[in-house]
Amino acid sequence: MKIGELSARTGVSIRSLRYYEQQGLLAPVRQDNGYREYSPLAEEQVRVIQFYLSLGISTVQIAGFLHCVLQRKERFCSEVLPIYKQKLGEIDEQIRLLQNIKTNLEDRIRSIVEEEEEDECSSCQ
Repeated sequence: MKIGELSARTGVSIRSLRYYEQQGLLAPVRQDNGYREYSPLAEEQVRVIQFYLSLGISTVQIAGFLHCVLQRKERFCSEVLPIYKQKLGEIDEQIRLLQNIKTNLEDRIRSIVEEEEEDECSSCQ
């Protein structure tokens, strides 16, 4: 199938499909006229790529295990679990940082509200 058809079937832009090719995630055959020809398996491959991207896994990381997970289950691909653990650690760190920011903002809001209330009470006297 041509790149436009693959794009329509998967909902992934042509630009993204070309990017996946540059990253080594897709390998279409080039016809004599230069057009890309994708195998019927490319649709599943793109869906798998999209799934891993939705988990926050980078295309470089996906390239390291994509072939394996397309052939076998994830649990048989030794590269997957360490990447999942690393990503989970990154997310935990982001949550910690966001929690700190949230706490700081709550403190600032509380401080401003208290100052406003103090000003209102002093002007009431």
